Amino acid sequence: MTFQVTVTPSGRQFSCEADETVLSAALRAGVGLPYGCKNGACGSCKGKITSGNVVHGNHQQRALPDNEEAQGMSLFCCAKPQSDLTIEAREIAASGEFPVKKMPTRVAKLEKLSDDVMLIALQLPANERLQYRAGQYIEFMLRDGKRRSYSMANAPHLDEQITLHVRHMPGGLFTDQVFSTMKERDILRFEGPHGTFFLREDSDKPIVLLASGTGFAPIKALVEHLIYTESTRSVSLYWGGRRPADLYMGALCEEWAAKLPNFKYVPVVSAALPEDKWNGRTGFVHQAVLADFADLSAHQVYACGAPIVVESAQRDFVAQRQLPAEEFYADSFTSEADLAN
Repeated sequence: MTFQVTVTPSGRQFSCEADETVLSAALRAGVGLPYGCKNGACGSCKGKITSGNVVHGNHQQRALPDNEEAQGMSLFCCAKPQSDLTIEAREIAASGEFPVKKMPTRVAKLEKLSDDVMLIALQLPANERLQYRAGQYIEFMLRDGKRRSYSMANAPHLDEQITLHVRHMPGGLFTDQVFSTMKERDILRFEGPHGTFFLREDSDKPIVLLASGTGFAPIKALVEHLIYTESTRSVSLYWGGRRPADLYMGALCEEWAAKLPNFKYVPVVSAALPEDKWNGRTGFVHQAVLADFADLSAHQVYACGAPIVVESAQRDFVAQRQLPAEEFYADSFTSEADLAN
């Protein structure tokens, strides 16, 4: 059975089959709904159903608590229609401007950035080019239909290769391979680009970039894009990790801060040991932003990393620092362990 979905306030409409999700149908129709993980964990695709009914597939309670679902909120990535729908959602211009492709790629380089973070450089076929926006991600297509998602860590103008930052998750189907058997010249397959985490370039608002762990990867791509476009927007980058070694490209960030007149870098460590000899900021990274900014009402925030960091930042920046909810853009990095909780 086919149902009709109407998006407000835009008035856009698209058809959705009873056995497909609202998000899948929207993307198929070229309607730019926001999304991130596509598996009910990050909450980026959350919107409101103002008429009609859906049934939700598996999802995380923190992404859609029962009380929010009772109020009509929905995760469109796992919501299947039971009737015609009217939904409230903020459409994103340019989200579908580049085609999603399935492509083979060759591992061009493997480089350890820290004990548990590997840089993978991917060489694309000579006659192929992946068009994407800084901040987006690709999905590796693994055996048995499984997929693993990683953000591009380089801006698209640097497109001879695609680089990724992969953290080792012991027991992980893909990351165990990366840190043990993967070698240069191996062939992989991926699909992309995906995601709506990219710069909104129709604004000149000052930017706060917030990263935890390998959430730095898409943030790095955003900074490279800002440099490439010669943006004059004020940018403050806050990068958090448990130990100083987790800030595995801190030297690059310091270089940006030294060279770029409107750029500030604030590294934050939450669990330094005496042998680290850390004398910088400590605590949780989003709390450093709270300490430095009394008012975020005129800012945009781009946050990427662990779900708890992204969720805490969104909650506190909006409630305590007057950040407009629509100016918080996020990519929550969810692992298979996160999805099981």
